[in-house]
Amino acid sequence: MTDKTPILLWFRRDLRLGDHPALQAALQTGAAVIPVFILDEVVEALGAAPKWRMGLGIESFAQRLDEIGSRLILRHGPALDVLQALIRETGAQSVYWTRQYDPDQIARDKSVKEALKQDGIEARSFAGHLLFEPWDIATGQGKFYQVYTPFWKAVRDRTVPARSPAPKVLPCPQVWPESDRLDDWAMGRAMDRGAAILRPYLHVGEAQAQTRLANFIRNAVDAYDQDRDRMDRDATSGLSENLTYGEISPMALWEAGQRALSDGKRGAETFLKEVVWREFAYHLIYHTPHITSKSWREGWDGFPWQKESAETLRWKQGRTGITIVDAAMRELYVTGRMHNRARMLVGSYLTKHMLTHWRVGQDWFADCLIDWDPAANAMGWQWVAGSGPDASPYFRIFNPDTQAEKFDPKSAYRKRWLAEISDDPPETAMQFFDACPRSWDMSPDQSAPAPIVPLADGRARALAAYEKRKQG
Repeated sequence: MTDKTPILLWFRRDLRLGDHPALQAALQTGAAVIPVFILDEVVEALGAAPKWRMGLGIESFAQRLDEIGSRLILRHGPALDVLQALIRETGAQSVYWTRQYDPDQIARDKSVKEALKQDGIEARSFAGHLLFEPWDIATGQGKFYQVYTPFWKAVRDRTVPARSPAPKVLPCPQVWPESDRLDDWAMGRAMDRGAAILRPYLHVGEAQAQTRLANFIRNAVDAYDQDRDRMDRDATSGLSENLTYGEISPMALWEAGQRALSDGKRGAETFLKEVVWREFAYHLIYHTPHITSKSWREGWDGFPWQKESAETLRWKQGRTGITIVDAAMRELYVTGRMHNRARMLVGSYLTKHMLTHWRVGQDWFADCLIDWDPAANAMGWQWVAGSGPDASPYFRIFNPDTQAEKFDPKSAYRKRWLAEISDDPPETAMQFFDACPRSWDMSPDQSAPAPIVPLADGRARALAAYEKRKQG
C-alpha cells in the first residue's frame, strides 16, 4: 500500500494489462491505482451483441486484476458524474485513460477532461488503441490521407510504440470504493437465447487473445495472403474480436507480423496491411467524423436508397435466395462474426442489388457483431456502397455466385451455415434456428426462397441508378 493520492485508471476499450501506456504512467508515479469501468452513456448505446461481449470482457479483466491482488471498480451512470463521485470518495487527484477516436467518445472525453481540470483534477489521456495517432500521419501537403495505399506506404517503415509487459502487481489504495455487481448490469439482456449459442465461438480476454495470435502466426500466417479470402477455410486471425475491446494491442500484432516477415513467412506483409487498414479507418473517423452517419463523398446524399422493408428483413434472416449471402447472414447470427469476404458480399447485395441504404446494414452489424468497431464498420459499409473514401467503384458490383465459386468452391461454407441446402445439415446450420428471434417463426424445413432480386436484374438496376447519380 502507499500513502500517495490514488489515481483513477478509467478502462474502456483497453481491457488488458500489457502494452498499456496509461497504466504504465500510473505505475511510474508510485501511487495506488484504482481501476474503474463505467457503464456510461456510450456503453449503454451499444448494440445487443457488442454490449454482451463487452460484459464478458469486463468479467475476464476483473478476474485478471483479482489474480494480481487488485480489483475492478464498476459504476453505472454518466461518466463525469461517476468520476467526480469516485474522486470525492477516494481523494484521488488524477484520472488517466486511453484515448478513443470516434465522435461519440471524443465528445464524452473532451467534456470530462475540461470539467475535471476546472475542478483542479489532473486528467490525462494516453495512446494505446492505435499504432499511430491520427494527427501524426499527414501527406506532403499536411493533409490527412483519403486513400489507403499511400497511407500504408507512409506508415509501413515507421517506428511503432514500444511494448510493455503486464505488471505482476498493482499498488492498492488503503480503502477500496464500493463497486456495482456486473450481473446487475445485465449487459446480455438483449441477447435473449442467442447468448448460449454464440458463447462457445468466443475467445474472451487477454490470455486467449495472446494464444490466438500465437496460433495464427505459427499455423496460418504463411498462407494468409492466398487463403484469407477463402470462406471455407480457417485462414484468418480472428483477432478483430479482441482488438475491439483492447484485450490485445495493435503493437502485439505488429511485432508478431514483423517477426513473421523477417522469418520469411510470405503472408506476413498482407497481415500487416490488414492491421494498418484498421489504422486507416481510425485515421478517417478522426478527421471526417461524419463517416459514421452520412455519405462520406459529396453527391451521394440524394442517391435513391431504399429504407427498411420486408425485403430487408429477409436479408437479415438469411433468406435472400442467394446462398452465399444467406450463409453469411446465418454465420453472423450464430457466431457474432462474419468472414471478411462475406461481409463484402452481403454489403454489396444489400446496397447494390437491393439498393438499400448502407445505414441499414451498418446498424444491423452494430447490433449483431461481437467484433463491432465504430471506425471499421462505418468505413466498410461506405466502401462497399461506393459512397466512402477509397471506395469500391460504383460499377464494381460483386456477383455472389461467381464469388462463391471462387472462394467456396465445394460449398463447404454454405453447407456449414445454411440448413436449407442440405439433406443432413450440420449442427452449425441448425444452431441458427435456436438463436434467431422466435418472432421470425423460422424452421429448417422451410424451402429455400427465390432470390429477392435476381443477380442480373439487380446489377442492371444498380448501374442505371449509379449512372443517373453520376450524370446528375
